[in-house]
Amino acid sequence: MKSLLAHLSQYAYYHQDRRNVATHFIGIPMIVLAIAVLLSRPNFSFFDVSFTPALIVVVLSSLFYLSLHLVIGLAMSSLLILSLFIADYLAAQTTVIWLVSGLGLFIVGWIFQFIGHYFEGKKPAFLDDVVGLIIGPLFVFVEFLFVLGIKGEWQKQIEQFCDLKNQENEMTKGL
Repeated sequence: MKSLLAHLSQYAYYHQDRRNVATHFIGIPMIVLAIAVLLSRPNFSFFDVSFTPALIVVVLSSLFYLSLHLVIGLAMSSLLILSLFIADYLAAQTTVIWLVSGLGLFIVGWIFQFIGHYFEGKKPAFLDDVVGLIIGPLFVFVEFLFVLGIKGEWQKQIEQFCDLKNQENEMTKGL
């Protein structure tokens, strides 16, 4: 299994333009919330315990994040639980409100993503590795830490990886 820094470095390679990163600060939280909203309405029971697909996605995502890093995983889990509470509220509304909020957040979030990748000039990371879909929210959280001046050593390691990858690509183009 890849380390946290390996995942972040690979994802960061597709996100070096500051405008792209900025659009991800808006788009990714919208998409995460949209998925939670859309998956919070279907309900099923197993041994008299009620579940939603959103709860299952949050639990599995949290386990993945926790396996990468305990403290970051706890922070990500807390944010996912917050999304779940908001999603549960919206899912309890009328069908129109539920669908419009879920689909609206999803569509607008992806518009932000694709605008960012237009600036970047690179395709989204998940097109090369589907794991990028779960790394995206983690990337945004860690980028926020960098903005706050936290985990600067991680930022340097990630930037070094991206510099090396860019150099490799330049050498490959020259061949």
